[in-house]
Amino acid sequence: MPRYPKTLLLSALVVVALSATLLTLLLAFSCTVAREAEELEEPPAPPQAVILPPPPGTVPAPKMAQLRTLGYAGGNEAGGPTGAEPIALDAQAEQEMNTEEYGRIADNPFLDTVHNPLSTFSIDVDRASYSNVRRFLTAQQRPPRDAVRIEEMVNYFSYDYPDPSASQPFSVTTEIASCPWNDKNRLLLIGLQGRRIDTADLPPGNLVFLLDVSGSMMEPNKLPLVKDAMHLLVDQLRPQDRVAIVTYAGNAGLVLPSTDGGEKGRIHAAIEQLEAGGSTAGGEGIVLAYKVAQESFLEGGNNRVILATDGDFNVGVSSDGELERLIEEKRRSRISLSVVGFGTGNLQDSKMEMLADKGNGNYAYIDSMSEARKVFGRELGATLFTIAKDVKLQIEFNPTKVRAYRLIGYENRLLRAEDFHDDAKDAGEMGAGHSVTALYELVPPDSDQALPRVDPLKYQKTTVPESAGTSPELLTLKLRYKEPDEELSRLLTQPVLDATTPIAAASENLRFAAAVAELGLLLRESPHKGAASYDQVAEMASQALGGDREGDRAEFLQLVNAASRLAPQEREN
Repeated sequence: MPRYPKTLLLSALVVVALSATLLTLLLAFSCTVAREAEELEEPPAPPQAVILPPPPGTVPAPKMAQLRTLGYAGGNEAGGPTGAEPIALDAQAEQEMNTEEYGRIADNPFLDTVHNPLSTFSIDVDRASYSNVRRFLTAQQRPPRDAVRIEEMVNYFSYDYPDPSASQPFSVTTEIASCPWNDKNRLLLIGLQGRRIDTADLPPGNLVFLLDVSGSMMEPNKLPLVKDAMHLLVDQLRPQDRVAIVTYAGNAGLVLPSTDGGEKGRIHAAIEQLEAGGSTAGGEGIVLAYKVAQESFLEGGNNRVILATDGDFNVGVSSDGELERLIEEKRRSRISLSVVGFGTGNLQDSKMEMLADKGNGNYAYIDSMSEARKVFGRELGATLFTIAKDVKLQIEFNPTKVRAYRLIGYENRLLRAEDFHDDAKDAGEMGAGHSVTALYELVPPDSDQALPRVDPLKYQKTTVPESAGTSPELLTLKLRYKEPDEELSRLLTQPVLDATTPIAAASENLRFAAAVAELGLLLRESPHKGAASYDQVAEMASQALGGDREGDRAEFLQLVNAASRLAPQEREN
């Protein structure tokens, strides 16, 4: 191996070191130039805002924040339009933002009369389902199946039942005809008509308006409509009535202490200054409202809290179980709770129905001032004053005349047979002038209709006495009710003779109630709808309009047409 001088080796090392340093400097310089070049370039354009295709319309302010989380943009911070195109919702966005809640309903089945001779249920005077279904159909939308409660649709309408005798709070009417959607079966109508009382003759009222002013109530069909409805109710007050106003958002507060009904200007002013904002401490509001009502309690008067809300409770006591226990505790104070629902998009229907049910009140849904005038105007007595409470019905069918039966609707009002005699068991209330209608579909004894099978009993036998076969009675109807200030129930018993008529010859009461029920079967896509059709509903209803002074039945025909137009679209989809 050759030997090199030390000076030569040192020179070589110096050259290598200088080359490395030069290379490092060159790399650093090139990175600096690149960064400067990037800084000189224009920044990339931000992603284009998603403008969804046309109508149904702009997004209300309370939904703007939620819409932004879904990746949509447009409009100003308050949710209103800007110079750019406003945001519109497509079906997917509406579905993502819709938090409406309905309790699940499973249609009542047909029950074999031999094994199930008794049918027991509580009356239901709520009408919310019909006006809610109307809201959907008017907007050209199919209502959710569980939003359709057939008994509430039928009971939305008044019927020409006879007034009760002076000694009874209500009359009882029965009628039987062939079933329009299954001509092999029969349809039984049971109608109750509550005693009518003029508004001027109603007992004095101690009312507390419990108004939801949380952020979810900002939309035009919520708090603004609530205020208009409450103004309407205030106009009906008499000097002997009293009103207090409690509101709740993040917390509850007393806006107006109990005030003489003659001071309408003061009450109207308190309503008009209400504004929406904040979370929803509904439980706290309920507690305060009952406290205020208790402080002004009127013996022999109408003591009632009227809750106006979309039902969206999210602070404090808010679960259904907690609220149910709270209301059950408060109703012992003899103060009723009526619930009025408002708005769309986050309507908590099942929660509001439960509150009214447990609070010995009624549940209405107001979608317009027209409906407000119905609830707080022409039906004010029925809305506010109870003439009978804990009203229960029990029907015993004659098995030689009825092979099976099905109660149409009332799925969440069913009671056990033993509940009929239990005065501690809560049931529905009937207001002044209210009418209540129940429909049964009856299977005749010679029918070959398939029914759920039950194995023969091993230790006992069910026998039908010969007297049942020779009896002219189709069934026996029993009713229990309590006077508003009593805790012991009274019993009414009425046998119903076996007779039937073709549906075309039935009364207008039965034909119109059957038409409304048939529409409900179609909207629910019930497994028991048989040969039901929109054409048949329209024909039957149009021939049973009666006097229809308020135009409610004529409006029903329009809804039938709207529902019919939606049906082909669904089959195509």
